[in-house]
Amino acid sequence: MVDEQVKAKARDGVAQMLKTLMKLTVGPALLLAPGTVSAADRPPGVMYKNPGCECCDGHAEALRRAGINLRVVESEKLASLKERAGVPAELQGCHTILIGGYAVEGHVPVAAVKRLLVQKPAVRGIALPGMPAGSPGMGGANAAPFKVMSFGAQGTQLFAVE
Repeated sequence: MVDEQVKAKARDGVAQMLKTLMKLTVGPALLLAPGTVSAADRPPGVMYKNPGCECCDGHAEALRRAGINLRVVESEKLASLKERAGVPAELQGCHTILIGGYAVEGHVPVAAVKRLLVQKPAVRGIALPGMPAGSPGMGGANAAPFKVMSFGAQGTQLFAVE
């Protein structure tokens, strides 16, 4: 009789440990799964832009519509921010987004930003040089596919063509 009670307690203990393990592993995994957490619950990115720049607001809105949680901060000190983020001078644009440990410089298309956040490459960030027509926030039609560049320790390389 005592032996059966010990076995029952052991089974209960193992069952409790499995429940705890499930809570600790499956629960957090569900939070990271696409579609299970609203954009408002995801860690936000921060767009730093010059005060009054409307094209930056258009880019922020395009990213938000695509489900990217983004806060906009107006700043007069963008040059030092870009330098700290490691954005090469030739790639600098009118705004910088810090998100997921990366810098996103300029009017980078939404698909490239999402690819960066999903693939998590070993780069400092990505950039779309200039302010090309047809890019998010700029309006107009694009004359050619956008060449999104990555930058970091490996130098500057082509990241995506959108």
